[in-house]
Amino acid sequence: MFDRPENLAWLILLLPLFSAVAIMLFTSKLSKLSARISIAAVVASFALSLVFFVLLGQTETIQVPAINWINVGTGPGALSVEIGLKVDHLSLLMMLIVTGVGSLIHIYSYGYMQGDRSFSRYFASLSLFTFSMLGIVLANNFFQMFVFWELVGISSYLLIGFWYEKPSAADAAKKAFLTNRLGDFGFLLGIIMIWGLVGSVQFDHIQQRLATNPGALGVYSTLAGLLIFCGAMGKSAQFPLHVWLPDAMEGPTPVSALIHAATMVAAGVYMLCRAFFVFQATPAAPVWFPWLQGVSALHVVAWIGGITALLAALMAVQQNDIKRILAYSTLSQLGYMVMSVGLSGPAHAMFHLTTHAFFKALLFLGAGSVIYAVHHEQDIWRMGGLREKLPITFWTFLLGTLALCGLPPFSGFYSKDAILGNARHQNTGLFIIGVFVAILTTFYMFRLIFVAFLGSSRSEASSHAHESPRIMTWPLIALAVPTVIGGIIGIEQFVGKNLGVAEESHVAFMDRFTEPFNHAPLAAIAGLGAVLFGGLLAYALYANAPRDPLPGMIGWFAKAMRNRFYFDEFYDWLIARTQGALSNFAQIIDQWIIGGLFIKGIHGTTEFAGRALRLAQSGSLQTYSFLFAAGAALLLFLFFKT
Repeated sequence: MFDRPENLAWLILLLPLFSAVAIMLFTSKLSKLSARISIAAVVASFALSLVFFVLLGQTETIQVPAINWINVGTGPGALSVEIGLKVDHLSLLMMLIVTGVGSLIHIYSYGYMQGDRSFSRYFASLSLFTFSMLGIVLANNFFQMFVFWELVGISSYLLIGFWYEKPSAADAAKKAFLTNRLGDFGFLLGIIMIWGLVGSVQFDHIQQRLATNPGALGVYSTLAGLLIFCGAMGKSAQFPLHVWLPDAMEGPTPVSALIHAATMVAAGVYMLCRAFFVFQATPAAPVWFPWLQGVSALHVVAWIGGITALLAALMAVQQNDIKRILAYSTLSQLGYMVMSVGLSGPAHAMFHLTTHAFFKALLFLGAGSVIYAVHHEQDIWRMGGLREKLPITFWTFLLGTLALCGLPPFSGFYSKDAILGNARHQNTGLFIIGVFVAILTTFYMFRLIFVAFLGSSRSEASSHAHESPRIMTWPLIALAVPTVIGGIIGIEQFVGKNLGVAEESHVAFMDRFTEPFNHAPLAAIAGLGAVLFGGLLAYALYANAPRDPLPGMIGWFAKAMRNRFYFDEFYDWLIARTQGALSNFAQIIDQWIIGGLFIKGIHGTTEFAGRALRLAQSGSLQTYSFLFAAGAALLLFLFFKT
């Protein structure tokens, strides 16, 4: 098997699918066996991914033979689609993230979900989710990627709405599904446009064509890039399609970790990096929009990312639900990644995506441990004093927080510094936004630490809390390791080989700890200053605070942040006005034109004619004689008149 790498690639992809099918068809009534099958499948996929890591070595890519799937037409306009797997440094990194972090989340779920009556269904859905995400990672063409893109959508629907008997969970699942369909519609249009202009949906073919002819997309280059970006706006929850992600917290906490760390939200950023060659195409304004000359899709991508990072960080400042704080944090960090792609830094984006997968999974699983310990209480103002009661959870959660804030030598410092350093040279405005977001990140995360873990207990549940079982704490400890060291093990150089932007690093291992201060000193110092300022501000306001003092200080703005700047209310109003007006118009057309004029009109005319003809068929001989004579008289009149 190991001398045929393509077999390994197919196994990595299909093992989670086999486990999902086996659970649903054969072991659904054996909950523990179902969980073990699901865990074994994802762990085996992770082990095989590690084997692939060794096999890949210094090779740029491993060719996996493709299967011919669809052939429509002949000649230049023909559509040819393969089912194939693309294994290179970029996809291998994502394989390791999806299967590695996913394995720990699966194991953690075994303890967290114990006793749930749908235990088997939960693990079958996890396996389907993992298979779908691996399909996106390994796809070698846009068409195949889109198929798995939609499978991720349905998988997230099943997991977010796992507790479907709760109206809030069912609504959140529908909201996530429908919001993503908006972005996916644009994504599909972008794929069709690229196929129409380039003649292929294969990544390698499109990249080669654009490398030899950068103007192949012509005046549609910006539009094609923006349509492709629509897919990332949905999956990675970028403004204005960001509203679904916080509501996804209605699913079980391990699902939140899976969606927010290693799978769904990472799909959009990964897709942008995989298809970065589309965005590198020479920008050209359509003739009907000459004022767009020189504006590329990357400009829009960068600013959408920056706006998302800022808005989400502000919203997180006034959230009290521990999971929603982390959800808005994910939104903000995704904004960093998308901004980095827009600033022509896909390697920096993948670097931060990787470290973020480690520490955000750690934080979500830590939040799950807290919720488990306090009997499913999620309001941080009803916790307090958990540091001594949950020592493993507290210290691992603190490590994840320090990494998220970007304090050296934790992993988040190096990946965030790479983004800030690039922004410093590319766009001063986005650099300032990035530093301000770093201040807010430290502020709201240490607000969470001070309120939930320190001080005294604020509820009966928190006063009687105790540490979670080992099957839940061991994944926390395992994730803490890459959270600490992930920034100095060469992730950016590894993935940069495929993106063509990384240089060989000759920095000694010990010097990597201080490399950001040598490479981009202003960005590193600004990032470090942001952490110190945000942490001190959080300490001043929330150390031993009995209640949140911020609303009394900034008034209506605090309420606006808590209410997420009323985006949901605005969308409700907009949908009521637009969709409501459209439905009323459709009702008028249906009731008065189709139902009234056409259906009832034709029916009435036919019925009237039938009634009139029925009068002529009375069965009376006198009537027949009269009608005969009247008809004859009419004919004679017409004859003699002419």
